[in-house]
Amino acid sequence: MKPQNYKNHIRWYPPQHFIFYPVMLVLMGLCGMHAYYEQGSNRFLWIAVGIGFACLTWVAYMMRQHYALTVQNRLVLQELRYRYFVTTGKRFEPIEDQLTDGQLFALRFAPDNELPALADRAVKENLSGDVIKKAIVNWKPDHRRV
Repeated sequence: MKPQNYKNHIRWYPPQHFIFYPVMLVLMGLCGMHAYYEQGSNRFLWIAVGIGFACLTWVAYMMRQHYALTVQNRLVLQELRYRYFVTTGKRFEPIEDQLTDGQLFALRFAPDNELPALADRAVKENLSGDVIKKAIVNWKPDHRRV
């Protein structure tokens, strides 16, 4: 496994990203094509089927993202609290309340020796999540995220 960094930290789920979504796009395209060339009531049937595929795709996307990311977000926050406490002896909650979710989730890539200073800097300078990620010197990979 190659080292994780800012440029390659996005994770793909091949069955969904490279099979399910392309198949659904092809099916929606076929429905659109049939709706274009059909006459009469069949046209509306193809439009309805195409809308059904679009809705199914949207629901699948939203459910996968919502459930997985909700659990992941809670775990990342707990890990940050633990790591901050272990490295500083102080609770993370006062800092956590001053940061956005994007900032908090960017901090997960900071190693223990960079986390306290980067968290303080994020509060003081209101750094965006992207700027926080770019400020990390020794990227701490997260290979288990969704």
